[in-house]
Amino acid sequence: MDGSQGELTAQALSPDEVRRFLSDNPEFLREDDGLLAELGLKVAAGNVVDFGPAALARVHAAHQREAEMRQLLEETARANFSAQAQTHGAVVDLLDSRNHSDLARRVDELARTRFGLAAGLIALEVEGAPPAGWRHLVDGQVDMILGGPQRLARMGFAPTALGLFGDVGPEIGSMAMVRMAIWEPSRTGLLAFGSADPEGFTPDMGSELVAFLARVVERTAERWPLL
Repeated sequence: MDGSQGELTAQALSPDEVRRFLSDNPEFLREDDGLLAELGLKVAAGNVVDFGPAALARVHAAHQREAEMRQLLEETARANFSAQAQTHGAVVDLLDSRNHSDLARRVDELARTRFGLAAGLIALEVEGAPPAGWRHLVDGQVDMILGGPQRLARMGFAPTALGLFGDVGPEIGSMAMVRMAIWEPSRTGLLAFGSADPEGFTPDMGSELVAFLARVVERTAERWPLL
């Protein structure tokens, strides 16, 4: 190696400087078998530097990662579109309710048929009996289930909520629950969905979809007075 090569390699080189150096000194790469092997290259006929198996493998791996990422994005987009479509259908179903009992039935039905869950329910803190089909809660029970008076939703598994699901309680592996305020003066309630899959709802999931459905349930339930 001459002095100019030693001087260049002793410094931090930019890509343009490396390109210029290799252009001016083509033998530097062609004659260094160790460097060619490390880069996964080889010299083919006519002094053409050819890609070897290692270089091709790296290129293939990069394309594979790109394809996998594109597939993941496409699957996520399809899942989001499907969830939005199911949510729109669920809203129409809820708005078609004829009374409190029918509303509770529709919540459970859409949970099972539209979202593939184990159950859906409406619960209400009330001194007497709740509307037909609704679960009864005592004063302060929503705070206990959600984990405090400031929490509006809870995603994941909550042992204190298993009793709400009645006979299907033993099947529930995770829940999505949102606080509701219905009527004037407001009564505290809860919209809850249960999944048999322990990973169906997890604490790191957003609760926006369930909260949106809770608002629809609130407005629908307020059509009829609480007797």
